[in-house]
Amino acid sequence: MSKLLVKRVKKILNYAYAPYSKIQVGAGLICEGGKIYTGINIENSSYSLTVCAERVALFKALSEGERKFLLLLIYSPQIEFILPCGACLQVLSEFAPELIIATMNKNEEFRFYPLKSLIKKPFRF
Repeated sequence: MSKLLVKRVKKILNYAYAPYSKIQVGAGLICEGGKIYTGINIENSSYSLTVCAERVALFKALSEGERKFLLLLIYSPQIEFILPCGACLQVLSEFAPELIIATMNKNEEFRFYPLKSLIKKPFRF
């Protein structure tokens, strides 16, 4: 795992806005060209309007013209080996069906999952 990616994901946690759940999440998305886009979770008192770190990172990358993604690292100091929620899995499956999801614990141990193993039958219109 890239030390730079781990460092950036841990650093971005300082910006997570999680006053309700108290669960901070950081994500780092590596694009085909090597660029890294980070994201944090941003909660809202109207909880369904909360945005997860994974989607923030993806939307930042998409808004900059990126379309090919290799790996997404997710980290939360409060939840060991945190995984994406169903909404994130659905969105990721549309833009990056071959993506590898990496999750990390406090000891910087990793687990890797092909996105397709986490969402077997994504919704398609």
